[in-house]
Amino acid sequence: MAIAILFIVFALLLVLGVPVAFALAAAALATLFYLDLPSIVLVQQISAGTGSASLIAIPLFIFAGEIMMRGGISERLIALASSLVGRMRGGLGQVSILSSLFFGGVSGSAIADVSAVGGTMIPQMVKRGYDRDFAVNVSITAALVALLVPPSHNLILYTAAAGGGLSIADLFAAGIMPALLMTAALMVTGYFVARHRGYGVEVFPGWRAVLLRLVSALPGLGLVALIFIGIRAGIFTAVESAAIAVVYALLVTIVLYRQLKLREFRETIVHAARSTGVILFVIATASVFGWLLAYLQVPSAAVDFLQSFAHSKLAVLLMIIVVLLLLGTFMDLAPLILICTPIFLPVARAYGIDPIHFGLVLVLTGGLGLVTPPVGSVLFIGTAIGKITVGESMRTIWPFWLAGLGVLLIVALFPGLSLWLPGVLRA
Repeated sequence: MAIAILFIVFALLLVLGVPVAFALAAAALATLFYLDLPSIVLVQQISAGTGSASLIAIPLFIFAGEIMMRGGISERLIALASSLVGRMRGGLGQVSILSSLFFGGVSGSAIADVSAVGGTMIPQMVKRGYDRDFAVNVSITAALVALLVPPSHNLILYTAAAGGGLSIADLFAAGIMPALLMTAALMVTGYFVARHRGYGVEVFPGWRAVLLRLVSALPGLGLVALIFIGIRAGIFTAVESAAIAVVYALLVTIVLYRQLKLREFRETIVHAARSTGVILFVIATASVFGWLLAYLQVPSAAVDFLQSFAHSKLAVLLMIIVVLLLLGTFMDLAPLILICTPIFLPVARAYGIDPIHFGLVLVLTGGLGLVTPPVGSVLFIGTAIGKITVGESMRTIWPFWLAGLGVLLIVALFPGLSLWLPGVLRA
């Protein structure tokens, strides 16, 4: 009965439109009352949920991404992408996809990606004669690449939800090949959709322009190398790399690019603080929810339930993917990771699924929910920028969504795709 109260209260509050963090806390409190446990447990677990040192990396990476976004790096990355792939069919759409790959390595956030790249590219595409739905759909699905490349906030959240013990460096390395595959799949899809709609190509600016734009964008791209190589080589921890990323971002945008003025810097601080507060509040309340799941032995019950009729790890993984796809339609990615990891990771381990591989599958599956109604934050931001309704986007997004689903299934069915690079770097 306690498990039913926990999930029913949470689901009911979500349906009523209560913010996720408050719904988590209220559901946990109702369950504590039913179990006749002291309510002080709620406060204790909220405090413990934000006590992990690794979580310090999240606000620092958010701050670094905000600095780079407002300091001129997004324009330089878009210019570089334009010179590389603009001459392909549907040129500006291809530019948006490749720019998302580049910017994802700076921001680590799908929302920041669609805000920065989509905010620039969607109006440009509309101005150049592209349909609004195409401009929005290609931009919001491309933003999902940011979930997989360093410094992905969601991969850091996964390590925290897993209870520690997982290498952030391995997770960052594991996301690179799936990110490249997702980029390629979306570019191929964009090519065929653009060809069907008769979109044109951009003029190739020449190799000299490509070289100049590459040189201009290198300081921004250097942030990715700094984070990944530094953590991988053991020079500094994830938290230390996040602090160094902030200093590096400030040096690039203030000293080198000279575009981050005092007003933009104040806006950066406010926006980063607001984003950090929201994320950490969700983490804190989800920790109470996760503690109750463990107290009520939900993970072991899930293992027993699946073992009763699923006898292969492939079948279990596909079942988990289906459940996550359904949950992702009404739950944002951060709470999805924090709630589902304690439930499904023990199941994955019981069937011999590598936790690094499972983390990539979980994040990518939950990411598809970000572009799926009714609670798709990336979808809402993209449609607001493109000035179209969610319905207009949904009618034509299916080729891009299916491309993302295809990449998810490939990553799930072939674990070597994500585990190969971490293995090579460890050797």
